[in-house]
Amino acid sequence: MGLTARIHTRDGWAVSHAVVTLTDMTGRQVLRAEADAEGAVRDTTALAPGAYTVIVTAVGYAPAAASTIVTASGRAEVGTVTLARQGGTELPPPGPWTIDPAHSSVAAVAQHLGISSVRGRFTDFAGAIEIAPDDIGKSRVEAVIRASSIDTGNGMRDTHLRSADFLDVERCPQITYRSTGLSVAGPDRWTVHGELAMRGVVRPVDLDLAYLGTGADPWGGTRAAFRATTELRREDFAMNYNQVVQAGIAAIGTTLKVELDVQAVQGETLPQA
Repeated sequence: MGLTARIHTRDGWAVSHAVVTLTDMTGRQVLRAEADAEGAVRDTTALAPGAYTVIVTAVGYAPAAASTIVTASGRAEVGTVTLARQGGTELPPPGPWTIDPAHSSVAAVAQHLGISSVRGRFTDFAGAIEIAPDDIGKSRVEAVIRASSIDTGNGMRDTHLRSADFLDVERCPQITYRSTGLSVAGPDRWTVHGELAMRGVVRPVDLDLAYLGTGADPWGGTRAAFRATTELRREDFAMNYNQVVQAGIAAIGTTLKVELDVQAVQGETLPQA
């Protein structure tokens, strides 16, 4: 018997300080429970069968409400409730922000043999963000990645990826991204328009950006977190190498999924370790 629920953000993070309130059809509160560190709510209060309203609140997030039915067993299984950050269309405070590579990741995923994925990451990169004070659409981001820092966990594969068949790191040691604009795509969501230069080719690339919020760090600074994704076609950057295995299946997929988890520090420099 009782109520169970999971409270998450749009990107799957647990909201550990969420509070779930259950009211009956007259508006009377019959249950109030707090989520645990995993965003889970498990309350064993006996509930009478019938229809109820579930209200989920958490500091910094917009409230969410849903209907639920308590069965004859006295159990209400609410499932996963997704909370949107309050004022999600706002970005961090205006001014310069510096990407912290130690707490960020730049990863790419490619399909392998049509049945699985190979994940790689770049270990050497830097970047800066400028949040415009008046027109958010004029905010800017620039990033530079050392192409030879690709790491897929396999030395032979990494050597091949650095060759002229793929990244061609001797001729083009850097991968760069420079934004050209920013537009709203929904609550907590933005589209970053920009240009990606890789392997000597420059192409327009849009990033699907989620702003995850800001918070204080142990060094007295302020940090902002973002997650961005996009999909690239290898042939757009002249990476046409492939090997066809049995049944005409390509060893490597034609597209790459790019996943960026970014933590930026307010200001033009990173804190001294």
